[in-house]
Amino acid sequence: MATETQTHRFATQAIHAGAAPDPATGARIQPIYFTNGFVFEDTQQAADIFAMRRTGFSYSRGSNPTVAALERRVAALEGAKAAVAVASGQSAVLMVLMTLMKSGDAYVASSRLFGGSLGLMNRLDGRYDLKPQFTKGLTPADFEAAITPETRAIICESIVNPCATVMDLAGIAAVARRHGLPLVVDSTLASPALIRPIEHGADIVIHSTSKFLGGSGQTIGGVICDAGKFDWAAIPGRYNLMSEPWADYDGLVLTERFPDFAFAAACRVFGMRELGPGLSPMNAFLTLTGIETLPLRMERHCANAKAVAGVLKDHPAVAWVSYPALPGQEGEAMAARYVPQGPGSIFTVALKGGEAAAVKFIMSLKLISHLVNIGEIKSLAIHPATTTHRQLSLADKAIAKVGPETVRLSIGLENAEDLIADVEQALAQLG
Repeated sequence: MATETQTHRFATQAIHAGAAPDPATGARIQPIYFTNGFVFEDTQQAADIFAMRRTGFSYSRGSNPTVAALERRVAALEGAKAAVAVASGQSAVLMVLMTLMKSGDAYVASSRLFGGSLGLMNRLDGRYDLKPQFTKGLTPADFEAAITPETRAIICESIVNPCATVMDLAGIAAVARRHGLPLVVDSTLASPALIRPIEHGADIVIHSTSKFLGGSGQTIGGVICDAGKFDWAAIPGRYNLMSEPWADYDGLVLTERFPDFAFAAACRVFGMRELGPGLSPMNAFLTLTGIETLPLRMERHCANAKAVAGVLKDHPAVAWVSYPALPGQEGEAMAARYVPQGPGSIFTVALKGGEAAAVKFIMSLKLISHLVNIGEIKSLAIHPATTTHRQLSLADKAIAKVGPETVRLSIGLENAEDLIADVEQALAQLG
């Protein structure tokens, strides 16, 4: 769905964008439309909606009024022309890759990504010949060095999961523009409250709404935002779903019918109608509710994370922490440039005692839950080497800062003093 004109500041948009009082009842909260189908006025309206000649709701796999409100809100927060909400963040990554490319195409991908994204990319390479060209490092020069004539996109995260490295989005976007490629940014760990990648040159932004946007660990969901700036027709045949006629839609050309959000339209027609990863209206409603407090939560997340990371950094049982907001840390300057509020609340900590110490530390935590999600109001811990990033080689785990000695922490909204006390008592158990 296309977003409305932005006229308010971020916190106001987080509360109001995409929704309005219900015209039928006056309800102030966005209604939950629990229906799979919608009655048409006549056969011509039905035909026009299915042929994309007019907008409207037909079947909730493609769109639903509650889901559409979420799409409008996230698009407004990201400064996008349109957004498409899907069943999970993993579905969002899959849909972006399959909409952008066909078998035999390649894309440059950051060597540091969420483990699930890396696993998906390797599987798509082996089964469907969509080829990831992984960078050697994280600088714009590393991304440029990986580009070949087969490259069709560049993909990175804004804040790397789980080591919290902040990427030079403007520099990578400049590389993408020089080569006529769209830049896709997974901004799950930042949320639009910390970084809005489109402002730094991104063309497509992805979120797992299961994390900070929802916030409470209740739902699974994802969203794709289309900046509406990329020229999909500049090179004939390269991005055919956007720039070439769809024979089964009476020759529809999405860049002509929807010039401001052709990519989002392609995700809607191909991704939602044909692949079918629709988002439940209940999950959309809960995510809308979560977004209302996003700015407040992110401020507390960042403050708590910095406090906990600072204590860990100075503890004798700790080898290092990866939080770049701490003085003297690697990536401090990049974090100060892009995320002056703080680089989120997810980071890794390495224990001097190796894997045994990491496991014992996790199992000794009492307030912090041993749980695989991130971005919740509750603080969470996991051992990524054996869970989220288990498919990586030992060398790649070390580079990604998820070796056997590391623990990933997602710091929540509890009192910082209580979190620090829990961390300290768990460290004390290591002897």
